[in-house]
Formats: sequence, structure tokens, C-alpha cells
Amino acid sequence: MLRQAVTEGRTWEEVLTVLGLSERAGGERTLVKAHALRLALDTSHLGRPEPRAADSCELEPSLSHLRRAAESLAATWFALCGRNVAFPVEPDAYDLLVDMPDGLKRVQVKTSTYKSKDGWLAQIGRRPYSIGNNAALMPYDPEVIDLFFIVDGDLAMYLIPSCIIAGRVQILLRTYRDYIIANATGLIVPRPSSA
Repeated sequence: MLRQAVTEGRTWEEVLTVLGLSERAGGERTLVKAHALRLALDTSHLGRPEPRAADSCELEPSLSHLRRAAESLAATWFALCGRNVAFPVEPDAYDLLVDMPDGLKRVQVKTSTYKSKDGWLAQIGRRPYSIGNNAALMPYDPEVIDLFFIVDGDLAMYLIPSCIIAGRVQILLRTYRDYIIANATGLIVPRPSSA
């Protein structure tokens, strides 16, 4: 069955369908590829399906991905300011090293997607390593972190010196409006329809 499915199929998705398997089951594609390789079947014709022209238009930014995107936003902002940015090789207390006019600065990047009745709240504490990651939040040592780069749910970006918020594990961002340096709202505003 595998030999016939690989020979007649045009994509890996078609091969899986013929074999009664699903991409969603996880690992099925890898397992089928491994068996095809072991049997020395020619799979060179089984590329990815050609994207439709409309696929790129179906992409839609979401705040649910803000945590993953924030470091890149911070690095981009610093780079646009003409600063050199480095990412630590090993996990560390800081997320970025930035070459500033007064020396290297260790930057911790945080996000806020929780809006209380008073405004966006940002957790700026850290959890010590623990099983289950359920230890109480602790403040960062202000001698280890120089700057906090925070992105809120409106995509306002704040650059706050650690000495300003030292000892805290959560802050109400509207209190720190003077530290807003930019806004990336244009990244998430829906495009006008072409109707």
C-alpha cells in the first residue's frame, strides 16, 4: 500500500490520505517518510502543495502570539535606533544585550495581554526554577537587569530602567506612560477589504 500511495501521490498529504492517516494525529507523516526511506522509494515528487495566491492574505496577526513576538519587536526597535543587539546563547536573566552609548545594557523583554479595569497589567517578576513552575514570582535583581522592554496589548512599547520598577513583580502600565517609546499597532490593524 505504501509503495502504491507514494508512487501515485503528488503530496505527502495525499499519501497519508490514501493510507487512511491524518496530519493531525502527529508524527504520522514522519513515520511514513521513514518507512518510504527504508524501502528506498522515490519520494522526490512529493513536495509541499503549491500555495494558493490567497494564502498570504489569510494570515492574521493575533495578540495570542505577542509573547513569542516581543523579543523580535524589541530587537527590531533597537536596531532601527542604530544599536547593535545580541541574544544570549544560554538562557539568562536577560533576553537581549544592547550596545548603548553608555555601554552594554541587559534587557528583559515582557508583554502584557491582561487588561484590568485600570489598564494593562504587566508581570515583571520571574519564577525561580521549580517543578511545575509554580513558585511565587520574585523581582529581578536590578544589578542584573538594566532595562525592561515591555509590549502591552495595544502594542505600545515601553523602555523602563530597572531602577524605576525595582522590587516589583507586577506593574500597571498606565503609570509608566512617560516611558512609551513607540507603538506597533500597524502590525495588527486589519487590512481594508478589496471589495
